[in-house]
Amino acid sequence: MATDSAIRPAATIKPLTEQDYDIWYPQWQGYQDFYQVDIPLATRKITWQRLLDPKEPMFGALAMVGEQAVGMVHWIFHRSCWTVEYSCYLQDLYVDAGQRGLGLGRLLIEHVCAQAKAAGSTRVHWLTHETNSTAMQLYDRIAQRPGFVQYRKQLD
Repeated sequence: MATDSAIRPAATIKPLTEQDYDIWYPQWQGYQDFYQVDIPLATRKITWQRLLDPKEPMFGALAMVGEQAVGMVHWIFHRSCWTVEYSCYLQDLYVDAGQRGLGLGRLLIEHVCAQAKAAGSTRVHWLTHETNSTAMQLYDRIAQRPGFVQYRKQLD
């Protein structure tokens, strides 16, 4: 299996625009399929609107090989009690199964880091599922794992 240091296809990172819905949505659906979740249509529509709204702290980009989207990333700027600067939460990262191991995940993470740095953030953080061992191999090479465990309580 190739690693993220393998030669990747000529890829570019493209910020989302209104015209990108039809190439973004299959990536978003692929991400949901990977994590075996089904986000309701109403939430998908609101998410898309927020990603494009300049008043929202949410952003998105696509990894493109030619005219084909092969991955996507979403990130959110938020305040923190631990820093003066905004933090950047890399919320969603997805690369098409056939394109994994070619460095596209790293490219998308580097894009978010560059955007965060340009916005004055001092760090980017993200989560992954404990079973996502392939992605964790990359994450362990490029970031620190602070040892925190996430807890979640659903509010009805």
